[in-house]
Amino acid sequence: MDIKSFLKLVEIQTKVASITPFILANLFLLYQYDSFNFVNFSLFFLSLLAADMGTTAVNNYQDFKRAQKKEGYNYELHNAIVKYDLSEKTVKKTILSLFGAAVLIGIVLFLRTDIVVLLIGALSFLVGIIYTSGPVPISRTPLGEIFSGLFMGFFIIFLAIYIHNLQLLNIFRESNQVIIEMVYYDIIKIFIFTLPLILGISNIMLANNICDIEDDLANDRYTLPIYIGKLKSLNLFKYLYYLSYLSILISVILNILPIYSLLSLLTFFLVEKNINTFFKKQSKKETFELAVQNFLIINYATALTLIIALIF
Repeated sequence: MDIKSFLKLVEIQTKVASITPFILANLFLLYQYDSFNFVNFSLFFLSLLAADMGTTAVNNYQDFKRAQKKEGYNYELHNAIVKYDLSEKTVKKTILSLFGAAVLIGIVLFLRTDIVVLLIGALSFLVGIIYTSGPVPISRTPLGEIFSGLFMGFFIIFLAIYIHNLQLLNIFRESNQVIIEMVYYDIIKIFIFTLPLILGISNIMLANNICDIEDDLANDRYTLPIYIGKLKSLNLFKYLYYLSYLSILISVILNILPIYSLLSLLTFFLVEKNINTFFKKQSKKETFELAVQNFLIINYATALTLIIALIF
């Protein structure tokens, strides 16, 4: 397998969905907290990237094995195994290597931190596996958007912050009431901050499934758009973005984000334009990327405002 086919197998262009939360987590960490550990930062990044690439490779392998419709863009051009005529043995070795690297690096990170990192990391890893494999993968059910949003949008952020601030979950080690209240506040604060990430990642999955309704029906994938219909799915797609902007406003009001973050609301007009374009045509080849663009526009605008706040 050459580098080109490997990058297609792991869909390297989609890694922005996992790297963006990591970048925002560390900017938020620098804005809200005092501590930063470069070694933990590096270990978490490498483990996260390896696990995400492995999960995508599994997803492509499962789509290849389960495909009943063996024609069209999704099968012939989108799936790397078909496009580059990759052997199943090579693909399996690649998947095992990626997951093996993610686990080994994760264990090193656990040894440098505590049991919380091991538990959340193991849970996330397990969800990543059952998301794409098993008798009924989560990605083939109406729950795909929820799981992808929460685990990639919230848990990545939380762990990326926690590995620098182990005291965030002192609730597991102490029973002091004041500390418990501080923990609750920090978790709620982090959750509100992550809402644009959670909703944006869910919308990437939702847009993908809207584009694939016909192919998914042919391949026995019963995703959320198939259950609620295309029109309701499109409306959900739109309202999740509106909720993202509302959460940014709330974050500024609660002093979770700096006042500069109000500037990110100006991106609404670009996002609304993309929403309208997607409403007119839902195509994996032509308009799906608009969901990724919206995700980048909203969250990197917020990232820029955090950088401004850190500078000034």
